[in-house]
Amino acid sequence: MIASTSSQLSPVRMIALTRFQVAGYVRAQRALYPMVVVACFVILMLVQSPGQEHGAELTIVTFADIAAFMVPVWAWTARSLLDTTPDVQGDLSALAVGGRTTAAVAGVIAAYGVNFALAVVMLAIPLMQGLSFHVGTTALLAGVALQPLVAVPATMLGAWTSRSVIRSPALSVLALIGGSVLILMLSMGPLSWLSLPMIEWLRAAHRGEAAFTADFPGAALHIALWSSAAAAAYLWIRRRR
Repeated sequence: MIASTSSQLSPVRMIALTRFQVAGYVRAQRALYPMVVVACFVILMLVQSPGQEHGAELTIVTFADIAAFMVPVWAWTARSLLDTTPDVQGDLSALAVGGRTTAAVAGVIAAYGVNFALAVVMLAIPLMQGLSFHVGTTALLAGVALQPLVAVPATMLGAWTSRSVIRSPALSVLALIGGSVLILMLSMGPLSWLSLPMIEWLRAAHRGEAAFTADFPGAALHIALWSSAAAAAYLWIRRRR
């Protein structure tokens, strides 16, 4: 009876912990750093708005470029959020929600929620440009969907470099930078299946709306599989720490 009650309360407690972690991240003012980066990029997009002649083609490229550019930013944001909570408080939170796995899931959800908000801000300008330049509906939806989709593996990269996995802050930063570079380098070569299909969606976007739309389902499946493997491994590690 007690186990059943605990199981029923677990999702409620996990949601509460998720909100608590996001609130703590905002109160610590760590959210300002990625927001500054995003604001600078939005201003850059406004200044370099494409002309009417090639507006549709360049808007698709912008969607792809944003997804690639934001991978290290999303990873950095996730790592920063997960490292905001002190270790003792993290142990208490895990005890309150019924285990480290639940606490780890809550942390990842909180990090992804913040990253999703950053993606929405980044999408505002290219979305308006796409509507203005009459980009095809399917291509526009694919460009919009790419951002929250790529934010998932980027969030997991941040989780893998957080304090709960890598104790040393210096090694954690090196792992974050090295992981971001490794993802890019692997996507260029024969081992691209081990990485995110970053180069694939960039090349498809430069080939035009039709190629970008046609390649999107395969890229989405690749990203989903990569994210699932990274998430499963992360939760396995957290369950044992």
